[in-house]
Amino acid sequence: MFAKPRTVSEPSSRFNPRTRGRAAPGAAAGNDALRGALEMLKKPYVAPSLAAGAFLTCLVAFLSLAGDPDAGSPTVRITLERPKPITTHVNDGDPAAQALTMDGQGQFADGFDADGGDAASAAPADNTAVITLPGDPGPAAAAAPAAAASPLVKAPIAGLFQTTTNGLLPNIGPNGMAPASAYARPFRSDGRPMVALVVGGLGLNPATTKQAIEQLPPAVTLSFVPYTANLQAWIDQARAAGHEVMVEVPMQPVNYPDNDPGPQTLLANARNDDLMAHMLWALSRATGYFAVSNYQGAAFFKDKAGFNTFLSTLRARGIGFVDDGQARDAQGAWARASADRVVDAQINAQAILAQLAGLEATAKTRGQALGTGMAFPVTLTVALKWTQTLDGKGIQLAPASAMMHQ
Repeated sequence: MFAKPRTVSEPSSRFNPRTRGRAAPGAAAGNDALRGALEMLKKPYVAPSLAAGAFLTCLVAFLSLAGDPDAGSPTVRITLERPKPITTHVNDGDPAAQALTMDGQGQFADGFDADGGDAASAAPADNTAVITLPGDPGPAAAAAPAAAASPLVKAPIAGLFQTTTNGLLPNIGPNGMAPASAYARPFRSDGRPMVALVVGGLGLNPATTKQAIEQLPPAVTLSFVPYTANLQAWIDQARAAGHEVMVEVPMQPVNYPDNDPGPQTLLANARNDDLMAHMLWALSRATGYFAVSNYQGAAFFKDKAGFNTFLSTLRARGIGFVDDGQARDAQGAWARASADRVVDAQINAQAILAQLAGLEATAKTRGQALGTGMAFPVTLTVALKWTQTLDGKGIQLAPASAMMHQ
């Protein structure tokens, strides 16, 4: 009727009173190791040796961190490929100009070589600018110097100058010969349409002046700034290379004096003696020029009295006047011409080529056309290549004096 009582199991050793006070086997082994280590430390030199080792370890770690300030910072190593040179196309959209490219240093170089390869591997060794236009014979022609030409007669020519305290002033000779004729580049039309190009602003920058004199064809007319040091030497060099030359006369612009062409500027409504003093200063700066050109002058041209005095003085001294198109309807001077276009009003190759193409179109329609530009590096480079294409287009390059009329 009653079940047999269940036997209670023996409690675990942790709670067994009979085992309390005796260590377990694992604990006994750990205690033995600890007691061994303590006994070892009691021996002579063991503890000092361990302390010295620890100190050296810390010292090495400190020096490593101190020697590299970023040693404790997270570091990521990546591999970068060297980028290829970038060629910037400055003439996208104009098929006649797409061969013009600019390298990373802002210099012009061929976009394509004669075999259709990349020109980057065939860049000129002397870092000269090279441009290829459609129909161009190739890079070799671009690198060649301007065609050899007989130097123009050395200035001054006897009888064509007046000696003054400021220098030599041009004058009509006893035989009626005028400097406008004597100092012009000889030219004979072959019946084809003619284009002329004047490059101005020369003399202040020796590098671009030298480039214009030596590289541009002799038929390109060069115009010099009157403030140029050693102006006569530059004009002599230009004439020796076959270029006819002009001297620029600074004239008052509409935004004067914010835009100031210099201390010898011809001012609108100036006293006549002041006007003549500035004008004769410019005319006496050098000799050997056939004409003068204007530097600015939109405000001065509106001063009819002053502008007429300017033109009358040029006529009396046998000097021509070539303006940049602002004084197209003005008559006077010994001979006159006005530019049809300023080719680099926008200073980029595509715009310059478009203006030069406009000159070609005008020449084919009217028989002749005259353009002016400044000695910007891009203007010189594009103009050089452009002149090399004219023969193939049935156009004759002429000096500016060939466009003048009396």
